[in-house]
Amino acid sequence: MNYKIGIVGLGLIGASIAKATKAYTHNTVFGYDIDEKTMEKAVSEGTIDRELDIDSIPEMDLLLLAVNPSVAIKFVKENPNIKGILIDLCGIKQVVSDSILPISKLRGFTYIGGHPMAGSQLGGYDNSSADMFEGASMVLVPHEGNIPIWLYNYFLGLKFNLIKTTTDSDHDRVIAYTSQLAHIVSNALVKSKTSMEHEGLSADSLKDLTRVATLDADMWTELFLGNKENLSREVDYLIEELEKYKDAIDSDDEDELKRLLVEGVESKSKMYS
Repeated sequence: MNYKIGIVGLGLIGASIAKATKAYTHNTVFGYDIDEKTMEKAVSEGTIDRELDIDSIPEMDLLLLAVNPSVAIKFVKENPNIKGILIDLCGIKQVVSDSILPISKLRGFTYIGGHPMAGSQLGGYDNSSADMFEGASMVLVPHEGNIPIWLYNYFLGLKFNLIKTTTDSDHDRVIAYTSQLAHIVSNALVKSKTSMEHEGLSADSLKDLTRVATLDADMWTELFLGNKENLSREVDYLIEELEKYKDAIDSDDEDELKRLLVEGVESKSKMYS
């Protein structure tokens, strides 16, 4: 069956979903981006079949919001003609759900939270790819009823290898650690007074740890503050652990330092066992 897929926001994630949909499924893609040059490229390169406009929104079987949380909420509030299934692709879920779920119940469309666990430190349409989601997981947060089978099949068709369902609160609690804390640590690490002296004295360790230091400050500020309790708790955990390492180093406590290092190795092993 040919479904009509509408995508709001043709940046890295939205355009990648559009390209993957065109490359690997038989669905029709409608797209919209506020940037005119992006829209011109999306049309001329065949990333989308048609522009998504006010008149076509009710026709969508699936409407994906690949924009910041505040923009997603604003879009839903300003478009009373949404039908079918709506999925936001925001990096946090609870604050978005708190605003959109009541509207979905009032207007009668199905709302599911979503978060593709893929991306790049380089954003924007020009860095999008049809293969962005190969081997990645797609997180879905159903709020009422079951997720339609065709929706599972659609995302698997985009080369996601796992569809994980969870709740808004569990998503935000875990993502504070798996994504948000990593961005903060990376962004803070490059501020060391030694950072400008790394040339010739650094290798993959530094590259790996600083990869996501390059980020969209506006977007990540919104994501961090929208999940501040979970994220603040993870920052506290990290500070507590770092202080243990510092105390052991300052006091030349070889046994304690070795214990901490072994503990970390064992924790890593358990994570991926």
